Amino acid sequence: MLNYIWFFFFGVAFITAICQSLFCGNAEIWSNLMNTTFESSKKAFEICLGLTGVLTLWLGLMKVGEQAGLITKLSKLINPLFSRIFPEIPKGHSASGSIMMNVSANMLGLDNAATPMGLKAMKELQELNPRKDTASNAMIMFLVLNTSGMTIIPISVMMYRSQYNAANPSDVFIPMLLASTCGTIAGLVLCCLKQRIKLLDRVLGTTLLCLLAFVVGICFLFGSMTQEQISFYSTLFSNILLFSAIMTFLISGLVKKVPIFETFVEGAKEGFSTVVTIIPYQVALFVGISLFRECGALTFITEGIGWLLSNMSLPTEFVPALPCAILKPLNGAGARAMMLDVFETYGVDSFVGHVVSCIQGITDTTMYVLAVYFGSVGVKRFRYAATYGLFADFVGIVAAIIVGYIFFG
Repeated sequence: MLNYIWFFFFGVAFITAICQSLFCGNAEIWSNLMNTTFESSKKAFEICLGLTGVLTLWLGLMKVGEQAGLITKLSKLINPLFSRIFPEIPKGHSASGSIMMNVSANMLGLDNAATPMGLKAMKELQELNPRKDTASNAMIMFLVLNTSGMTIIPISVMMYRSQYNAANPSDVFIPMLLASTCGTIAGLVLCCLKQRIKLLDRVLGTTLLCLLAFVVGICFLFGSMTQEQISFYSTLFSNILLFSAIMTFLISGLVKKVPIFETFVEGAKEGFSTVVTIIPYQVALFVGISLFRECGALTFITEGIGWLLSNMSLPTEFVPALPCAILKPLNGAGARAMMLDVFETYGVDSFVGHVVSCIQGITDTTMYVLAVYFGSVGVKRFRYAATYGLFADFVGIVAAIIVGYIFFG
C-alpha cells in the first residue's frame, strides 16, 4: 500500500506543478518542490539521528529487564487480556511485555519512550510470524492500538498551548481524553471483528468496561482541579512513572545479579542497527508528504471540503483545523506545524485553536508508524493494517471535532 501512497504524493505534486506553471505562470513551483525534496530528506535524516540516542537508551534498558526476567513477569501479568486480543502470542512471551510498555508510554504522551518499545515489540512479533514478508494478525492489532493513540496525559499539546499564552493550557485535557478513547475503542473493536475475536468474552468485556470507568474517573478527578493543578500533577505523574520504570529495570537487574552495564551496552548496540534500517523508510515518506503539502494540494482539499459543507448548510468553523487532521496520520512534524499556524492565525484560545489541539493529541502518525515499524523487521505486505489504522484515526478526528463543539463551541 505504501507504494501507491508514495507514488500518489509525487504524482499529485508533479501534476500540480505542471498546472501552476502552464495556467498560472508560476515557474517557481518547480524550484520550490526541488528545494523541498532536499530539505525534507535532510530533516528526515536528522530525525533519525535524534532517535538514535533514545533507541540506544531504551533498548539497553529493555535488555536489562529481559535478562532480569522483568519482561516475562509483566507478560504473565497481562496474559489474561492479551491472550484474547493477541491469540498468536504464546503465554508469557516477552512480546506481551514490550507491547504493554509501548501502549502505556503512548497513553502518557511519551512518544520518544514509546518508539523504542514499539520497535522491540515488532521484532519479537516478527520472530513469531510464519510469513516474514506479511504482517501477522498480532502485528496489525498492535499497530492499530498504537496508532489510534489513546492519550491520558497530553503533555506536549499542553506545553505548546502554554507557550502561546493560552488562558488555560490544560482545558483540552478532558475533550482530548474522550476523543482519543473513541478512536482506540473503534480500532480495537474493528480488529476484533476482523480477526474473529469474541468481544463478549468475560475478560475482554470487563477490560473495556474498566477502561471506560477509568476514563470517566480521570475526567471527574481532573475536572475538579484548577489549571495549575492539572498541569503540575499530569507532568509530575508522567515523569515519576517514566523514571520509576528506569529504576525498576536497574533494580531488578541488581537483584537478579545481572551484569547491568554490560547487558545495557549489549542491548544498546541494537539501537544503531535499528536506526540504519528505518532511515530509508523515514526519508521516503517524509519527502513524499512534504511535496504533497508544498504543492498546495492540501490547501485545495481543505478549501474543497469547506465549500462542500457550506453548500450543505453544515458548520464550517472547524475547517481551518482540517490540514492538521489530514497531516496527523501522515506526518507528525507537519501536523504540529499546522497546529502552530492555527495558533498564530486564529489564536490559541479560539474555537479552531481548541479543536486543532484536540486533533493533535488524539492520533499517532499512522503511516509513519506503519512504515518504520514494519520496515524495521522487513515486512512488505501490510494487509489491512493501514486501512484499519486510518479508520481509527478518522473516528478520533470526528470525535475531536464533536467534543470541540460540545466544550468550546
